Amino acid sequence: MSNNDNDAFVGRHRQGMSRREFLAEAGRTLSMALASAGVFYELIDNLAQKPEQVAFAAAQPLPPEQYIVPSTRIASVTSAGLSGSGPDTTPVVLHPLHNHIITAKIKVPANAKALQGAQHHLESVLRGLEQQFSPATSNGVTIQVAWGLPYFQHYIPSLGKSSSFFKAGTRYPEYLPVDLATSQKQKQKVYAVQEAMTFPSDHPPAGFGPVRLEQNDVVVILRSDSLDNIMAATNTIFGTGSNQAGSLFTVTSIRRGSTGGGFYGQQGLPRKVALAAKIPGAESIPPHAQVFLGFTTTLQANMAPDNIPSLETIPGQTDQWPNGYFKQGTTMHLSHLFEDLETWYGRGSQNYSTFPDRVRAMFRPGLSTASGTLTVNPPTELSDSSIAQDVQKYQAYGHSGSMQPIVRQTTPTTTNYGKTYPAGIAVSARGDFNTVDNPFHYSSDPTGDHFSTRPAAGMHFIIFQPTIGNFNRTRLAMDGYYPDGTVLKLSPRSHGAGINSVLNTTHRQNYLVPPRSHRSFPLAEFLA
Repeated sequence: MSNNDNDAFVGRHRQGMSRREFLAEAGRTLSMALASAGVFYELIDNLAQKPEQVAFAAAQPLPPEQYIVPSTRIASVTSAGLSGSGPDTTPVVLHPLHNHIITAKIKVPANAKALQGAQHHLESVLRGLEQQFSPATSNGVTIQVAWGLPYFQHYIPSLGKSSSFFKAGTRYPEYLPVDLATSQKQKQKVYAVQEAMTFPSDHPPAGFGPVRLEQNDVVVILRSDSLDNIMAATNTIFGTGSNQAGSLFTVTSIRRGSTGGGFYGQQGLPRKVALAAKIPGAESIPPHAQVFLGFTTTLQANMAPDNIPSLETIPGQTDQWPNGYFKQGTTMHLSHLFEDLETWYGRGSQNYSTFPDRVRAMFRPGLSTASGTLTVNPPTELSDSSIAQDVQKYQAYGHSGSMQPIVRQTTPTTTNYGKTYPAGIAVSARGDFNTVDNPFHYSSDPTGDHFSTRPAAGMHFIIFQPTIGNFNRTRLAMDGYYPDGTVLKLSPRSHGAGINSVLNTTHRQNYLVPPRSHRSFPLAEFLA
């Protein structure tokens, strides 16, 4: 799309969405929100060139791990953020264009019969969807179901039946996976899933109030290159027909967004969507950027390979090897953050007005990178002492660099499955995506969630890792706090503290992602 074409596109949709569209958005009901993708996301199928389809053999079963997206593609991307070939390209994981998240509370009586019936009902619906929309293609629909601690607390207080996994009478939380590594550090039993916490740099927008530590029972994540298929799957899971599963849930939020779209020569989705939504600073987003902040985020080298994020894969992480009920599952952190694009791209007194400023903040001070580079291979062999030296020399540290001592394995790793990886592999896999919702597409508590129809640049952050303890340590490192007691001598929201000053967190919650075999009302089969 040329600059003139793009200006015309933005003008058309600014005019077409005006007051009528936003009044309709403000007055929508849950049923309307479930049925409508939202005006900005409906544009995406016409904006982005979709990558070539990659399909598995029809007979190949889906992986037992829910968090693994079977249709994931790897693109060779140039430093300019375009698909290419040759030694100067970088492998980048391509996530589906459309990403929808629905959080909910359970609307089922807390007794064995009702929960076991709900378990069979939901699983039947999910299997039907996987047959209808094969996740083995990017136009299919990948479904991930994760469960919050409130579900286990309220609906699975104790197990009435014995099994090869648990003794009869096992009570919450004793049946949950144990985080062996964190338990050893803290000298007390710590579970792989912990309640969400806030971090030193967490700072909601003015007037928002404290970060909301959510208490949802369940979250469903739908991903696809086809918006129509996602909407059909949403209707099947949350619709109220006899062959749908909506009677099981009370929806608390709908969160929608997109990622990518620029690697194949057309202008990327972040800039197009942000311009259409009239986001301040949108005109500064690079044309082929994968995300609002410009730099390519899903480098293959930065993503945990294979099943590394699973609870049981790395020896000593949890107690799920060799025969845990949640084996082949993982933990997930979900949060929402606003992104201040005006400050990031150069407005205000404490801004990042030059490209080197943004490289320093995103990666590491002193990193030499050609102007305009989007796909950057940052250094990975950093220690907390080298980061402290950066602070002493530059009065700054980088976002990516600050987390390297925690997010990667420092020595070669042989998994419980017998596969060996070299030192430096990542242990977490990101699934985050940008949004212009404020903060959600739908909220059952508009006042508490500070829901607004005015578009805003944000991110729905999703990350999978073996334990929430691992996530907490990584996130604290982002603020300059390390497990050995090192604390970087910078305020965690200062201009020198990575990208923290342009992020405003509003919501957080942690979840347990069971294996595919136990994704529907986990443990209900053991209730008496």
